[in-house]
Amino acid sequence: MANWFHITPDRPYFCVVGSPIEHSKSPQIHQAFAAQFGIELRYEKIKVEQNYFSEALKEFVAEGGRAMNVTVPHKEDAYASVDIRSERADLAGAANMISLGRDGETIADNSDGAGLIRDLQTNLRLELRGSRILLLGAGGAARGAVPSLLTQGPSELVVVNRTGSKAKELAERFGSLGPVRAAEYSSIGDGPYGLIVNATSLSLSGETPPLDPNYVSANTWCYDMMYTSNGRTPFLDWCRSVGAAGCSDGLGMLVEQAANAFSIWHGKEPDTASVINSLR
Repeated sequence: MANWFHITPDRPYFCVVGSPIEHSKSPQIHQAFAAQFGIELRYEKIKVEQNYFSEALKEFVAEGGRAMNVTVPHKEDAYASVDIRSERADLAGAANMISLGRDGETIADNSDGAGLIRDLQTNLRLELRGSRILLLGAGGAARGAVPSLLTQGPSELVVVNRTGSKAKELAERFGSLGPVRAAEYSSIGDGPYGLIVNATSLSLSGETPPLDPNYVSANTWCYDMMYTSNGRTPFLDWCRSVGAAGCSDGLGMLVEQAANAFSIWHGKEPDTASVINSLR
């Protein structure tokens, strides 16, 4: 065992695991939710390198952890490493949260899609029905987003990825849920789009997807699932420079998916608006 976790019995232990993880605001969010209800808990961010998730999960269970959130690059490994999977996790083929059952069984779930839709519709007040949506990326974050976006009734959802085969896999996986197709960056088709969602992790390394400016117009809203303290990411800065109607980072999604997880773990629905405002 690598001793990722140092769990004591005095308070229920929760965490978020990923790599990189230093930027994560999940501890502040869950502590803020807990404070709303007077709940005592310990919540930490733990760096687990790629390909070590399964080993880390075994240690987490053995040490007495209660539940964990999962971020890049582990969402698909999290789905593959558990005993039980929720319908949402099965649909996405990825997990962003793992709970421990009464008998110690590990249970995977995915609240990413629910968090994204709530942020887009409730917080940003965007109309998704009938819109053309371009989703950048085909990894674990995209897997969680596609089914939820399709249930909102867009006229078209295009999944674009540098590796076209991964985008094609997603389009085929979710084709029965709505009008979704796959593309590479060089073959997206006609623009512009009403909503462009960046589900890649490129913003963490200061990069931007190789997207043609013609897909952005004065009626396009751009959304980056990554988030920063000031709401700006390289992708959103680029979108602003080419005339996007509006831009938002993924802080709202982070808070909303955390609220969904918190309600499952604690049986209470936290107020999210106050937490989003305080983090801003």
